[in-house]
Amino acid sequence: MNLSPAHFQRRATSTLNRYASVAIALAIFATGSIGACLAANGGAPSSTTSAVDEANPLVGTAPLDRQELIGNAPPPGEPLYSGMTSPGASLPQSSTEAAPVNINADLSYPTGVAASYGYGRPTMIGFTGGGSTYGARAAPMIMPVVGDWTVPPDYAQSTYDKASEQASPGYYAVDLATFHTRVELTAAQWSSLMRFTFPASHRSNVVVNLRRGGGTVEVVDDHTIRGLAEGRAERDSDGNWFVAEFSRPFAGFGSFRALHNDQGRGLGDEDVQAGRRTVSGSYAGAYVTFDTKAGEQVLVRIAHGHSAEEAEQRLHAEGDRWDFDRVHAQARAAWTQLFDRVEVTGGTPKQRMLFYSTLYHSFASPRLLARKGGRYTDADGHVQVASYDRYGPVPFWDTGRNQITLLMLLEPDVVQDIMRSELDRARERGYMDTSFHGDHAVLLYDGAWQRGIPFDYAAAYEYLRKNATDPKGPRGDLAEYMTNGWISDMVPPADASPPYAGGKAGAATTLEYAWDDHALADIARRLGKTDDAQLFLHRAANYRNVFDPSVGFVRGRTGDGQWISPFDPGEPYYNFMMKEASGWSTLWLVPHDVQGLVDLLGGRDAFNAKLDAFFATPYRAKGICRDCTGLIGQYVQGNQPDQQAAYLYAWSGQPWKTQALARRILADMYGSDASGYAYPGMDDQGSTSSWYVLSAMGFYPVDPSRPEYILGSPIFDRARLHMGNGKVFEIVARNNSARNMYIQSATLNGKPWTQPWFSHTDIANGATLVLTMGPEPNKAWGADAHDAPPSMSVGKQ
Repeated sequence: MNLSPAHFQRRATSTLNRYASVAIALAIFATGSIGACLAANGGAPSSTTSAVDEANPLVGTAPLDRQELIGNAPPPGEPLYSGMTSPGASLPQSSTEAAPVNINADLSYPTGVAASYGYGRPTMIGFTGGGSTYGARAAPMIMPVVGDWTVPPDYAQSTYDKASEQASPGYYAVDLATFHTRVELTAAQWSSLMRFTFPASHRSNVVVNLRRGGGTVEVVDDHTIRGLAEGRAERDSDGNWFVAEFSRPFAGFGSFRALHNDQGRGLGDEDVQAGRRTVSGSYAGAYVTFDTKAGEQVLVRIAHGHSAEEAEQRLHAEGDRWDFDRVHAQARAAWTQLFDRVEVTGGTPKQRMLFYSTLYHSFASPRLLARKGGRYTDADGHVQVASYDRYGPVPFWDTGRNQITLLMLLEPDVVQDIMRSELDRARERGYMDTSFHGDHAVLLYDGAWQRGIPFDYAAAYEYLRKNATDPKGPRGDLAEYMTNGWISDMVPPADASPPYAGGKAGAATTLEYAWDDHALADIARRLGKTDDAQLFLHRAANYRNVFDPSVGFVRGRTGDGQWISPFDPGEPYYNFMMKEASGWSTLWLVPHDVQGLVDLLGGRDAFNAKLDAFFATPYRAKGICRDCTGLIGQYVQGNQPDQQAAYLYAWSGQPWKTQALARRILADMYGSDASGYAYPGMDDQGSTSSWYVLSAMGFYPVDPSRPEYILGSPIFDRARLHMGNGKVFEIVARNNSARNMYIQSATLNGKPWTQPWFSHTDIANGATLVLTMGPEPNKAWGADAHDAPPSMSVGKQ
């Protein structure tokens, strides 16, 4: 392929990138938590350190290291799941990222998501400046190498000095010990900037290559490389094309590719030619050489696009950007504007670090694809001009459970644009976007309406309803669900080892669809569509059809309606009956009708006994669920299905147990390892992070389609949250400490408050919630049945 069209006209401007920064903030963090060291006494002054300096993007890159928290994971020969976050440089809801890569995902796929970085990995193989959401798929790879280098996939790796590694919002730096070279990364809105500080050498190289799938790479002139990766770009990616520009001319260059004709030669032989400008094939790339003095710097900036012209335009839309420190300062300013909207007092330094680090990662998605007036590529591959800020898809099974609620609190205008983006994609594709399991776009729209965010909900309803009624749509097995009221499971072969991944998760899918139907019924009711509202409300009770009262668990059924046997609720079935979960975990996946679940289990006392057993029954599964880590009994913090379970005691009259569990999870499941950076399971684009942020503030949205927030136990003494509507929500925890984790009493705007929850309407115009904390539970506070949160079922008194 010839990639040499006429030189593109460069339109450099002097205007600086102004990232219309995301608004958010939140925080609260009452001092201490179970198993944590004592925090400062209540009323201790807040740190003078700027909030942006508290965040460390390395948080989430390490796994838990206490065996009792990780069960039997991982299988032999595999690494333990970390949060799989990236410590790279980015902006809030970034369009691109400059990231370190120390996992060779082209030769291995060690975890469920192709992560680019793991904290414990000892060698660096390169750096990327954009790509899909998870950086291990990003291309090209860029690596400074002094002296000899090798053709990928046998990367010229370098050990790196952990003590030199620095990560902060908008910045990453590390010393490559093998090559005596320092690497610094930062990012603008559409481009990434890398700065390499070389030693004295006549062979200071920068190697630029595509990944295993290959493509075409061209050396355009003495300071520019561009290329096209093979394959269709992911719809939320930066695009297949890239342009990389260097701050100074090369002294020499060449191109290379990996050949795979002779498999007996190992990883692959190579084709390397000095002076060749264009090459195509697997791992196609170029190398450029500089003659450097000690401390001399070479900068590389890179942008992506769905065409060479788009990549070029993005590269230069932000002006002449060779001032690395200035770009870094602007990235830091964008994060500062975000973080400074939360004023906190109290908490330990580690708690503040974890809070702002998880807040940082909460903004990993959805990705901004185009600013209003900018260009983007639609589902049909056509270039369009955005009439609003266009965002990529929401990962609804993950962040739809919590992070999207965080955005509604802090960035209602951004949520409007996200909803417009989802609606326009539905118009392009014929159906509303959904997740790989469930159909949770409706949770976004109903939750936004309940929180007063203006939108054309009638237009969205057309596609939400189509998703829920058209068997040809994205809801798998919808015809069976509509006919039977539940989805069956195929029994796996007798010799199948758990967790079995080949099924359709019929029992769990039934629960997810019933949850969606409840939210859809609410939207239909609000639109005056009475018949639809009754239809979907009836379907919202379908979760009862997969509850087996003889065992007290949600359980799979065969096509003829029989309960699947044998059944062990402690086994992680993964895709057989359940989805990435066990029967214990899936039981609590009825967020829209917790009272109905209380009734199914035999009332409050029986419900509490079952929930107690959930958190106390030892995890002794035979099968290995790789991302089912972060254990308390059968509870799994590292995966989504039961992350709301600790908050369900609010419905059953024992909210003090929620308070203790929230503190315990915050302390044990985040940063409790030797590095201080561990997450349970994976972050899934901000969902595990958002759980921490919301719970550290002291509340959690068990059902994001509803306007209620369930109270936990805040770990800061005071937090002032500047909401997106300009109002302030303040949470004060008096007498707060690691020991004083229990709510004794509460007031909201000066009036006594006995409910273990509050509604969005209670705080929408600004509010002050004062919690008086103590060392022993007040078992009477919030225990009355009339103080329980709303639920679909009226409940039996």
